[in-house]
Amino acid sequence: MNSIRPVSDLRNKFAEISRQVHETAKPVFLTKNGVGDMVVLSMDAYENLQFESEVYYKLQSAEREAEMTNQRYSSKDVLQAMKEAIGEGQDVQA
Repeated sequence: MNSIRPVSDLRNKFAEISRQVHETAKPVFLTKNGVGDMVVLSMDAYENLQFESEVYYKLQSAEREAEMTNQRYSSKDVLQAMKEAIGEGQDVQA
C-alpha cells in the first residue's frame, strides 16, 4: 500500500519519514493542498530503481536488435567474448 502524507510532514516528522523509507525501501508520496507534489525515497532504493531501469532498457535494446537479425550466439560464444573483452585468456572450458 502506498504511503501518502502531506508535505508538512516532511518538516514536522522528518525522522519518521526517513526511518520509513529506509526500513521499507518504498517511496513516500507527499501532497500539497491535497494534490500529489513529490516523492521521497531512500538513496539505496533510488539506486536500485536506477539499476533496474538501466537493465530493463538494455534488455529492450537487445530484444529490438534480436528482432532485426537472425544471428544467434551460444552461451560458450558469449562467455568467450566476455573473457576476451576483459583480457582473461582464450580458452573456455564448456
